[in-house]
Amino acid sequence: MPGDPEPRYELNRITPTEWVINDRRYPENDPRHLVACVYEYAETEVEVVWLRDLPLAIHYSDAYQVLEDVARMQDASRATRPIAIPHLPPLLAT
Repeated sequence: MPGDPEPRYELNRITPTEWVINDRRYPENDPRHLVACVYEYAETEVEVVWLRDLPLAIHYSDAYQVLEDVARMQDASRATRPIAIPHLPPLLAT
């Protein structure tokens, strides 16, 4: 669709067996622009070196799954309801 915004993250192939995931929100000269490096070490598996603190796996079946996980993590709403704090009566001064 023409009205759809461009995705925030993109997967770029560097060599036949290496990719990087970039965050388009930051300029290329900003260290936050690089999210992860993905290396193919078997025909059916890749390994990820995370350059950000993301609680995601380090082994995937292909580089596109890594990109999907990063995008899903970004889209997931982390907003939760406030945690209820039990109310206690004030202490009596003695």
